[in-house]
Amino acid sequence: MSVSVAQSVSVAQVSMRVRGYHLDGYGHVNNARYLEFMEEGRWAFFDEHPRLIKQLYQAGQAFVVVNLNIDYRAAAVEGDDLRVLTGIIGVSERSAVCHHCIIRKDGTLVAQADLTFVLLDMQLNKAAPIEGEVREALVSLVVNKQAFSAQ
Repeated sequence: MSVSVAQSVSVAQVSMRVRGYHLDGYGHVNNARYLEFMEEGRWAFFDEHPRLIKQLYQAGQAFVVVNLNIDYRAAAVEGDDLRVLTGIIGVSERSAVCHHCIIRKDGTLVAQADLTFVLLDMQLNKAAPIEGEVREALVSLVVNKQAFSAQ
C-alpha cells in the first residue's frame, strides 16, 4: 500500500534510517522498535508545538499513554529510510487520540497506530479533564485522519 500525506502544520514528520540494532533475529525491525519510532514522532510533534507544552507545564499536567492500537503492514529492514508522521486526530472531554504512520521511502505503509492519552494532574496523580487553554491548543491541532490517507 502506497501512502500520500497532505502537508499540514499539525502533522509532524521525522525521518530515520533502520539500523542493525533495530532488527530482530529474522532480519526485520523488531515490533517493539516501532513503538520507539512513534515516540520519536511524538517528541517531534511536541518540539513543533512548544506553546502546548508550555500550557501543560503551567497547568501542572502531563501526557500519559493509556492505549495503543498498532497495525503492522509491511516489514522494514536494515537500510530502509522511514518517515514517521504524527498528528492529533481527536479530542474528547477526558482523552485524546494521536495517529502515527510509518512510511518507507518508496511510499509503502509500514505501520500505523492510534494512541490514546489522558492528561495527568501531577499534584493529584490522576487523570484530569481536557479543558481551558490546553483543550483549545489541542483542538486547534486536530487533523482529519484522511491527512494520512492511502492512495
